[in-house]
Amino acid sequence: MAGTTGVVEEILGRLLAAHWKQRDAIKAELVAAVKAAADPGPLRDHLENRAREIQDLELRWEVQAVLEETKPPPAPAAAAEPAAEEAKPDEKKRLTQADLVLVYDDPRGLLLHKTKVGDRWFATQADPRTGQPQTFELRAQEISQLKIQLHGSPYWVLGAGVTP
Repeated sequence: MAGTTGVVEEILGRLLAAHWKQRDAIKAELVAAVKAAADPGPLRDHLENRAREIQDLELRWEVQAVLEETKPPPAPAAAAEPAAEEAKPDEKKRLTQADLVLVYDDPRGLLLHKTKVGDRWFATQADPRTGQPQTFELRAQEISQLKIQLHGSPYWVLGAGVTP
């Protein structure tokens, strides 16, 4: 590994001393040296440390361009995360209107929605200060209390699959 760092340091020294017209070729050589390493992580760390020491802004940009070009690809585990989220429908995720079913519609301003998948309930009512509709999730205790209070109300939506 020390030999590889020495090679990278030698190429970096030539890059720092080169005229701006010659930098692209030396930069390509530096990228190839980093990519050819068995473990490019320590070399990238070395280049990052060296970039912080460089006073000339243009030369620092050149080293940062090498770091960008040698950045490892994103881990495949990140692609597997959305599949894991879809497998758990009860998790608290951002819902859309399409995920909800209207179960109670009081014209005085109270709407109750239930998720199509799972058993989450949401209430929507006007905020008294602003007059704007405000939606919030209900806890299990609040759901049962609302069902008792609203039992017999004519505003339950028929066919929603909820018994008051």
